[in-house]
Amino acid sequence: QVRPVESGGGLVQAGGSLRLSCAASGRTFSRYNMGWFRQAPGKEREFVAHILWSGGSTYYADSVKGRFTISRDNAKNTVYLQMNSLKPEDTAVYYCAAALDISASMLLSPHGYDYWGQGTQVTVSS
Repeated sequence: QVRPVESGGGLVQAGGSLRLSCAASGRTFSRYNMGWFRQAPGKEREFVAHILWSGGSTYYADSVKGRFTISRDNAKNTVYLQMNSLKPEDTAVYYCAAALDISASMLLSPHGYDYWGQGTQVTVSS
């Protein structure tokens, strides 16, 4: 079992950058596949990025591809989301999620993940 805790959110101007961190307690963090999701007011939670337990594979939503980078440091039990060239439409609460086993068909769905953090607010001003 892991318990994700997000940090690093804040207010940034369009075109700026932020790096989110997700520190997860638990001795088995390195076995978990990790994802980032986001939810804007009045919208459903949407997939942002995913990284395999080993860090050997990543996957991104089309809307963030080329601007966001997901990475992990298993020695620090932490996964990161580097966000560059931010746009006002990136404004949302960003959530970190963990899945011990996940199929390719569930990778983009919140239902594929077992453990969730409380979220961190990212606001991009125009």
